[in-house]
Amino acid sequence: MRPILQEDLLNYYFLGGTSFSPDGSKAAFTVKKADAENNTYTSNIWLRRDGTLRQLTSMNREGAFVWNNDNELLLLTVREDADKKRQEAGEVFTPVYRLYLDGGEAVKLFELPFSASALKPWKDGLYVVTGTIDANEPDLHAASREEKEDYAKKKKEDKDYEVCDEVPFWFNGMGFINKMRSALFLFDSNALTATRISPETLDVSGYEILGDRLFYFGEEKVYTSDYKSVMCLYDRNTGKSRTVRNDKKFSVSGSALLDGKLVLAMSDQQLYGLNQDPDLYFVDPETGREELLLKRSTGLGNATGSDCRLGGSRTLKSGKKAVYFTETRGGNAVLHAVDAQGTEFPVVEIDGAVDDFDVCEEKGEVLSVLLKEDALQELYASTLTERIPVCVSSFNTANLEGRYVAKPEHLLFASCNEMIEGWVLRPIDYDPEKTYPAVLDIHGGPKTAYGPIFYHEMQVWASAGYFVLFCNPIGSDGRGDAFADIRGRYGTVEYQNLMDFTDVVMAKYPQIDPERMCVTGGSYGGFMTNWIIGHTARFCCAATQRSISNWISFYGVSDIGEWFCADQQAGNIDDDLDKLWNHSPLKYASNVTTPTLFIHSDQDYRCPLEQGVQLFQYIRSKGVEARMVVFHGENHELSRSGQPKHRLRRLREITEWFDAHAKRERV
Repeated sequence: MRPILQEDLLNYYFLGGTSFSPDGSKAAFTVKKADAENNTYTSNIWLRRDGTLRQLTSMNREGAFVWNNDNELLLLTVREDADKKRQEAGEVFTPVYRLYLDGGEAVKLFELPFSASALKPWKDGLYVVTGTIDANEPDLHAASREEKEDYAKKKKEDKDYEVCDEVPFWFNGMGFINKMRSALFLFDSNALTATRISPETLDVSGYEILGDRLFYFGEEKVYTSDYKSVMCLYDRNTGKSRTVRNDKKFSVSGSALLDGKLVLAMSDQQLYGLNQDPDLYFVDPETGREELLLKRSTGLGNATGSDCRLGGSRTLKSGKKAVYFTETRGGNAVLHAVDAQGTEFPVVEIDGAVDDFDVCEEKGEVLSVLLKEDALQELYASTLTERIPVCVSSFNTANLEGRYVAKPEHLLFASCNEMIEGWVLRPIDYDPEKTYPAVLDIHGGPKTAYGPIFYHEMQVWASAGYFVLFCNPIGSDGRGDAFADIRGRYGTVEYQNLMDFTDVVMAKYPQIDPERMCVTGGSYGGFMTNWIIGHTARFCCAATQRSISNWISFYGVSDIGEWFCADQQAGNIDDDLDKLWNHSPLKYASNVTTPTLFIHSDQDYRCPLEQGVQLFQYIRSKGVEARMVVFHGENHELSRSGQPKHRLRRLREITEWFDAHAKRERV
């Protein structure tokens, strides 16, 4: 069999955005692919009708869409050169095109006078639109063309500096966000007018249409946020919006309708802090009063890690019979549902991950994008009665034909009074009489999870002759809040889990050479890599990515530092400097002897560059072999959605670092 190579990433297809038409007779979804020549990704819309698939768009930049009716899609995209020049000149607007499914080019239907991310038809030519405003200029969308041009000119003159007076003032993947808010608008396509309905201080995160009313929620930001949600109700007949609930009890992470009744995913964060799993509640839109529908036992949404998906996915789906949702169970992400009586039942359960889905109750059909251990993303069809997904696409079939795809071999072991789940990939052309190098790969989060799904970088290393081992230590998602809770314990129990896992793997696979063990991880996995090299010399080399080395400085520079540091470290910079320092890998830097590669991006505002620089500079000045690679223009998502050439360079740097230390001749 042929090995999987680093550059094979350029051939993978990434699926998402699955959406049935209103009558359920057809469905649309997006297909993305790396474009190495332009160092970006193409995105087009495909249609599934009568069991067949066909491509609808071919301009390579159509992603956001919504059904206008059963035969029309609305696309939020820039297709014309004149519009591109207007936006490059600083004019803020979003073109909306109508695409007929039965043929013909997409036609511009109207323009939204602000930057829009999504829209949904309401009634009588009205659309609910999510857009962005600058709270300094909240009604700029209603200004004249001349006023907008003047504002664009001023912004261009001010492009060389930023003025900040709130926190966070920057955010990963978004850049500087000072005074920027996600707002709700009503757009009248008949009068071509836009009306902002959410307050300028509210950063809207979701909404539901309830007849002639619109329920919406978000965080109120006045210089900072308390990370709790405000609930509001807009009445189309009166044109007025009012606050329904602002007691700051819950954080709302999602919404749906169950037979017309409002359902919210909410957490009070009382027992397990800001990462506490949300439960599902019925909520009265008039009063905001909640009634528990379903107490969650595992994490809502898909928290399984992979570098073979691109873009977000649906978590909740409304229905008349049930609300449908993805959840993380162990190392798998499954699709479940709950009915009005609070009874939970499975819809799609696999060894793998449901990356995206939609459900048509009227026809009893389910479409899902699945990622499995031996396959890249494909579209699958199933029914609500026969819950066996059948693959109905072949976008990635050729990419793995004749290739060595290492099968994850499952392990369960005891550590720190818990049963820990892990997996091992064997190297290509495995010979039990030979010895091999190995890579311990640590996931981020920490509240995410590894599972038996296809992971490109791991497969590349297995194809390069490495054992690859990965597990879900205490702190991971998929096993409930108590298991995931490591607040104030970073670097303790999960470190022991990882060392115990390494011991268990090496005992089961004596073919692994203990002198050729490598370790790597990103984000929280980068923190753990930094922690490991300061506490043991058992690894021949390390590659730490987008890491954390100093919780004291992390508080002041990370976009989430204000709350994440205090919540997860159970300490603050006012009273607990010693505690923060004790859990900082930088404190133990004098112990480091492991050759270490540092990977960081200069627009990573989650784990900023200075976090890697501090540790790199210290150990390099002390004579430890080290190398730092900084990616310009990339952020925290480099390994998952960074520019294709940058993703390949990152993987090449790490692999060559491993090879140089784990495959070199030893005296």
